Amino acid sequence: QVQLVESGGGLVQPGGSLRLSCAASGNIFSNNVMGWYRQAPGKQRELVASDSTGGRTNYAEFVKGRFTISRDSTENTVYLQMNSLKPEDTAVYYCFYATIGRRNDWGQGTQVTVSA
Repeated sequence: QVQLVESGGGLVQPGGSLRLSCAASGNIFSNNVMGWYRQAPGKQRELVASDSTGGRTNYAEFVKGRFTISRDSTENTVYLQMNSLKPEDTAVYYCFYATIGRRNDWGQGTQVTVSA
């Protein structure tokens, strides 16, 4: 099992920036994918961005050019830099860890609110 601890959410005005962090610990395999989903009230959870240990990143269309995912492999930590935030980015953001043959592990979620 992998434990994920998220931080960095909060309230920001439209056009502002936030940086989310997700630190993983436990039984971490060298080949994995980490990233972020989000869920807004009344909506399904949706993928925001992911990063694999092989160096492949993936972004949802609605965040391309605004969000950047990065990883510190020595610390088993993944980051999500969010710029040019919009009110529609308001959601609970969940970090995930995935590897072959196991169910995904999830963080507890961190609230991001974009409002004037």
